[in-house]
Amino acid sequence: MNAIAGLGYAFSSTDVRARMLRRGLERAYAWALGSGAAILQNGDDLEFLVRRRIVDREHCALIPGSGVDLGVFAHAPEPEGQPLVVLPARMLRDKGVEEFAEAARIVRSRGIAARFALVGTPDPQNPASIPEERLRAWAAEGAVEWWGWRPDMANVHRAASIVCLPSYREGLPKSLIEAAASGRAIVTCDVPGCRDAIVQGETGLLVPARDAAFLADALRALLVNPERRKAMGAAGRTLAERRFSIDSIAAQTLALYARQLASAPGPNSIVRPAAGQG
Repeated sequence: MNAIAGLGYAFSSTDVRARMLRRGLERAYAWALGSGAAILQNGDDLEFLVRRRIVDREHCALIPGSGVDLGVFAHAPEPEGQPLVVLPARMLRDKGVEEFAEAARIVRSRGIAARFALVGTPDPQNPASIPEERLRAWAAEGAVEWWGWRPDMANVHRAASIVCLPSYREGLPKSLIEAAASGRAIVTCDVPGCRDAIVQGETGLLVPARDAAFLADALRALLVNPERRKAMGAAGRTLAERRFSIDSIAAQTLALYARQLASAPGPNSIVRPAAGQG
């Protein structure tokens, strides 16, 4: 059983290094996924792997993410005072961190009173990692706050008015299903994984990837309309209860394992080689 949470930097980035890595990774995926079942988190990744002949469709299953504990991430009223927009993620270019900082500048230049916080740390092993010095410079400039790593993400979501993840590609982002469960409106990109975490116009807004101006417009639209974002947050909670409960995800995963075990050869079975293989 192979679980693929997302295709990562090599498939989300357009730089030369990523394109070179992609060729080797496709071969590695084909070798690793050549037998057994594969669990994918969104339909775009499934279609990509099938189209590239890396997996067989009949050996794949779609399970939407890793699930969220609906008790820990409970629906809480939006706090009073100046609205807060948070981006919870590793500090990578591919997560749209640079676009978020620029969108914050644009929104504030339009006279909108709001706070913007980056929640997470750089990942030095990732080629797309944003240096800590740049994050500190943005915070010193006043464009955004940088909170670093937080162990209490349920409290982070409760403090927020909007959760934003302008990522270039995801599996199915846990931060967004946690935000939905917490009753928070979402702004994210119309890309694989991210669009699977919301219902456009109902639980959040989709914007083009790599476009700070569109992102700023979407954030402004929700910042100036508290009733709309509260309605989106309530709809997001309903979506999380219907699709993303950790109990439901665990049940789907265990059922898949049970089907695989039922179809596997028994301990006394003899698996004979194909003709010409011994």
